[in-house]
This record gives sequence, C-alpha cells and structure tokens, in this order.
Amino acid sequence: MEETNLRRRREDEKSVQSNEPKATNLQKEVGLLSGICIIVGTIIGSGIFISPKSVLANTESVGPCLIIWAACGILATLGALCFAELGTMITKSGGEYPYLMEAFGPIPAYLFSWTSLMVMKPSSFAIICLSFSEYVCAAFYVGCKPPNVVVKLLAAAAILLITTVNALSVRLGSYVQNVFTAAKLVIVAIIIISGLVFLAQGNTKNFQNSFEGAQTSVGAISLAFYNGLWAYDGWNQLNYITEELRNPYRNLPMAIIIGIPLVGVCYILMNVSYFTVMTPTELLQSQAVAVTFGDRVLYPASWVVPLFVAFSTIGAANGTCFTAGRLIYVAGREGHMLKVLSYISVKRLTPAPALIFYGIIATIYIIPGDINSLVNYFSFAAWLFYGMTFLGLVVMRFTRKDLERPIKVPIVIPIFVILVSVFLVLAPIISKPAWEYLYCVLFILSGLIFYFLFVHYKFGWAQRISRPVTKHLQLLMEVVPPEKDPE
Repeated sequence: MEETNLRRRREDEKSVQSNEPKATNLQKEVGLLSGICIIVGTIIGSGIFISPKSVLANTESVGPCLIIWAACGILATLGALCFAELGTMITKSGGEYPYLMEAFGPIPAYLFSWTSLMVMKPSSFAIICLSFSEYVCAAFYVGCKPPNVVVKLLAAAAILLITTVNALSVRLGSYVQNVFTAAKLVIVAIIIISGLVFLAQGNTKNFQNSFEGAQTSVGAISLAFYNGLWAYDGWNQLNYITEELRNPYRNLPMAIIIGIPLVGVCYILMNVSYFTVMTPTELLQSQAVAVTFGDRVLYPASWVVPLFVAFSTIGAANGTCFTAGRLIYVAGREGHMLKVLSYISVKRLTPAPALIFYGIIATIYIIPGDINSLVNYFSFAAWLFYGMTFLGLVVMRFTRKDLERPIKVPIVIPIFVILVSVFLVLAPIISKPAWEYLYCVLFILSGLIFYFLFVHYKFGWAQRISRPVTKHLQLLMEVVPPEKDPE
C-alpha cells in the first residue's frame, strides 16, 4: 500500500511538471477520535463564554435559561442524527450542499453554497477569531479596552495561521484540533468542578424562585434559542468532511452520539456554575462571563481562564476552517464556484485553493469591526437551510427509495426538527420585525443572478477569463483537479 501511494505521488509530481495534471482526491485520514474532537472542538468555542449573557437577557430568569440550554442540546442532537442518515446515505463532503443537490436540484444547493461561502461561514470564522483576539489582548491591556487595530491585526494573523496549517496537511489540522480540544476541556472541567464545589457548600440562593419574572413571549424565546444554538453551532460540521472519514458508516454516527450530548452536559453544568457564583444581574453586567467567574473563584490563578478561553476559541476556529474549506471544494467540483477551488494540492493532498479563498473572505469580514450583530440573522439563514435539508431527508424517503441507508432515523425526528426550524425562522420576524431579516433574504435571492449568469448559461467571456487564471494558479500552487465525484 505504501509503495502504491508513493508511486501515485511521483506520478502526480511528474504530471505537474509536464503540465498534464493527473487527477487525485482527498484522503481518509480522520478517525473516530478526531471526528469527536472536530465536533466537540468546533462547538465549544467562544459561544459558551459569551452566549449565557444573551440567553439570560431574553429569558430574564435562571430556570428558563437552563431549560433553553438543555433544549438547544436536544435539538442539536436530533438534527445531527438526521444528518447522520444523510451523511451515510450520500457520502460526499460539503454538508448540506450535496443533500440539497440530491433532493431539490442545483438551485437550492447553489443558494446554500452562495450564502454559506459569502456570509455564514466566513463571518462565523471572523467572529471566533475576533473573540480569540479580544481575550488575548485583554491580558496586555489590563484596565482598559485594547485598540481596535491591534485586535483586528491579531485576528487576521490567527486566520492566516489557521488557514496555513490546514492547507499544509489534513493530519496536522487534525492534530491541532485534538490538542486544542483537550485544552478547552481542561477549562470546561475547571469551571464545572469549581462551580459544583461552591454549590455543595450551599451557594444555592440564585436558584430559588428561578422562574420568577420569566419572559415567555414567542419572540424572546426564539431569540434565546438563536443565542443558545449559536453556542451549539458546529453540530453538523463532521458532514463537511465525510469523504475524509475512515469508515464513515460507523464513525460518523458514533462521533455524533458521543460528541454532542457530551457538549450539552458540559454547557448545562457550566451555566449552573455561573449562577452558583453570580446573580443574574451580575451575569448580565459582566463583560466576559468566564473571566468574571475566574476572578471570583480562582484568584490569584484567574489568569488561567482567559488563557484557556483563547485556546478554546482558536480550536473552534481551526475546526471551522477545516470543515468549511471542504464546502468550497465541493461547490467548485460541482461547477458552482471557480473550478480552481476544487483543485487539490499534489504534495499535501488538501483543498488548498478553497482554504485560501475562505481565509481571504474571512479576513475581509474583520475590517468592518464589530460583527456580533450578525448572530441573529446568521442563525436565521442557517436554520432556513437546515429546515430545507431536513425537508429534503423526508422527501428522499419517497423519491429516492433506492438509496442505501445504513442509518435510518424515525421519520418523526426530521418532521419535528422541520417544525422547529419553521418556528425559529418565522417567530422573530412576526414578533419583532427587523430590516436585517429582509436584507438576509434579499442577499440569499441575489445569488440567483450569479447562478443564471455564470453557472446556468456559462457565458463565453467568463470562460475565457477563468481558463488562464485557473491554469496559472494550478501551476503556481501545484494543484490538480479531483477525480470524478465519489459514488
């Protein structure tokens, strides 16, 4: 086997030198442990250190806040189980993209890739890296706010570093993910154990009358879900690298069943720890919940918290980059993006052009500054396409009965998450209309213009421009086109 791989590499290198590239493909280098680490490492990022404040602000009491966190974990698990059926039925990388393509055709799939590649994925990457930068800069600017230019430059450097690591090697990206996942589990364990110790000592006053003054309006509950689900974002990330999973029929569902409930338990216990140490009012007034917790519980070793929170965010950013690059790769392979974005590095066997493109777009999102306001309509767009994907699962139960389904969830599960998706999409608009939701819908629909101009009709002038660009990038980056789409 090693001799065969070596021979293929030599043939590929020779083909580049002769300007006649030989096709290659992504390699299966992600096992069960790495899959669990990708799920846990991508989900646990900046969300659990930031979102508790937003969830509490919408629920206005401790009891409903904890219920929202538990409900978000259950919803993420049910959604991931539906994706496990889709991922083992259609074993292509790219997450929702190939599933929408198979269920509804190219236009919904293109609109998903358009929205994800231009807004959802890079803005999420940028937010996580900005959060990392703010935590790191806080250690050097004690008592004052760090300059925006310093925060942005450090965030851009983090994007550059993470993109480079993932472009160099799949295995190196997996190792980085495993290390930072272990680091973030350390800080999660510290917060949980410290909180439980305080709880055992009788600090339970914040849990008394925990439902008093609760906000029960539909709009408030939906916004609380948005912020909670933001912290769980990443539950579907393993479906973006299905082609690189070893034994996906076993490892994909196993990683989901182990990883997401583990995160849910950690999130609930962390919130219990926060409320053990801080009153709801104090938590709402905190600039960084985890840092305030560390100052009260771990002093004089409170510096441990911002350090490990930085590790947590950089690990989440690495996982996001690792998986999102595969979506761009698959979209390019299907002809919905520039063809060069589907090319694979000959020496590294990574989708390097897709990762570099993703890093550039994410860096652009750092420039405007504070983009945390994107969370609400990021979630709006995300759950719009999640709902369409769950609907596609139900549709294919009737239209694609011939497809093999190693995993088959009860149909009541996708129907339930479809109804929840409809609620999450419509409730904020009905209860509290905002222009941002209209802008989001208009941006999604604007993708139709590019689809008909550059994908459906494929104007000749665009092809004449793209061919020499693709050829030069191919020679410069030593990349080759992928093999035919995997069955």
